[in-house]
Amino acid sequence: MQNVSPVMLTLSKYISKAGGKPVPRKVAERARLHLVDTFAAMISGSRLLPGKKAIEYVKPLGGREEAGVIGTRIVTTVQNAALANGMFGHADETDDTHPPSLTHPGTSVVPSALAIAERGRLSGEQLLRAVVLGYDVCARMLLTLKPMPYLRSGHHAGATGQLFGAAAAAGTLLGLTPLQVRYMLSYTGQQTAGLYTMFRDPEHIEKAYAMGGMPAHNGLQAAMMAACGWTGVEDIFSGERDFFHTFAPEEFDREDLSRGLGKNYEMLRASIKRWPIGGPIQGPMHVLNDLMAEHGFGAADVEKVIANMPDKELEIVDNRPMPDISVQHLLAVMLLDRKLTFKSAHDFERMKDPKVLKMRARVHAVGDASLTDVQRRWRCVMEVHLKDGRVLHGQTMASKGSFENPLTPAEENEKATDLLAPVLGKKRSVELLDTLWNIEKVKDVRALRKLYMK
Repeated sequence: MQNVSPVMLTLSKYISKAGGKPVPRKVAERARLHLVDTFAAMISGSRLLPGKKAIEYVKPLGGREEAGVIGTRIVTTVQNAALANGMFGHADETDDTHPPSLTHPGTSVVPSALAIAERGRLSGEQLLRAVVLGYDVCARMLLTLKPMPYLRSGHHAGATGQLFGAAAAAGTLLGLTPLQVRYMLSYTGQQTAGLYTMFRDPEHIEKAYAMGGMPAHNGLQAAMMAACGWTGVEDIFSGERDFFHTFAPEEFDREDLSRGLGKNYEMLRASIKRWPIGGPIQGPMHVLNDLMAEHGFGAADVEKVIANMPDKELEIVDNRPMPDISVQHLLAVMLLDRKLTFKSAHDFERMKDPKVLKMRARVHAVGDASLTDVQRRWRCVMEVHLKDGRVLHGQTMASKGSFENPLTPAEENEKATDLLAPVLGKKRSVELLDTLWNIEKVKDVRALRKLYMK
């Protein structure tokens, strides 16, 4: 008989039962928003370089036809599908985030849950409940580890949190008992990985794997191992040289893993990028968009733009060579085009366009420590100096898409359609979106295949 801590008993029981318990209406509404957003990210990502490489890898593997690879006609094992779809979801910077934990839950939790739901011909309601659970476990793992110290120690927060979130989502859909969940968590812990070095990857392939596909695949795999009767250590979160002894860089409280489960839903603190660009640029883009809409100016009217933003966030997006994570470049494109689309945000050629370069020289991003907070809110205080002498001021302390200022369904539809239509066509995109917004009415998740396959 192994010793099991109260925290592990609470957590394993909750994961085991979550798939059969309804979630509050407000949580379900937010979960549908994130489900739509993640599907859009996965389908668009299937056509980007990391997505193409994922397809090249899984297609020849074959295997039992259990789950679909989104945006293709491939049906393969749940492990292969989760890997590919997870890489699709983070093929660029379109996917959702959970800023307090520094994770991107959707890109790993949704592929894992979707694969198991397809395999078992489960309902859309069960899928949605599993996704909510996955976000809870993903975020709590990193909030317990303390995300910034964990990141600074060389680990990657998303790769770790999303691994446990993907496992929890798969485990509850597989109907694991509390004991099996504890074994599942042990095998999940054995696969904990993810190095900060992924940020050096210039083509986003390794980042898509480490931040999306790897956690989805490995978390699901741990759940499948437990479902097949694999036994092991019952409690990796306590006892001699436990999980936190190995991975926690500073003081922690194990109780954070289970505190508030079933009452405080981390889905409500997740954020969706209004624009398909890096999270730190959401604040500046929000303010510039609002100022342009209110005052009607364009690029020809602007003398200079000063965007004050959180200093730690600016480090990530300051004059980067990739268009979708360069704040100066994207603000220049917004001024010239009066809008920002997925295509324009990912156009490398425009980074050499003389018109863009001339406008970019007028955009100044300034790091401001007073705007930085532990919740990583998307903030910006902006001045726009016009050639007629006027100086316009705007700011946001919680930009559109953040958990305090979430997208409306109409706004998410607009973003999702821009991502889906180039792959699926307008008609199929509308049908898929309508089904996802009504996911609880879907009796067999496999019905989604006819909508997402191409």
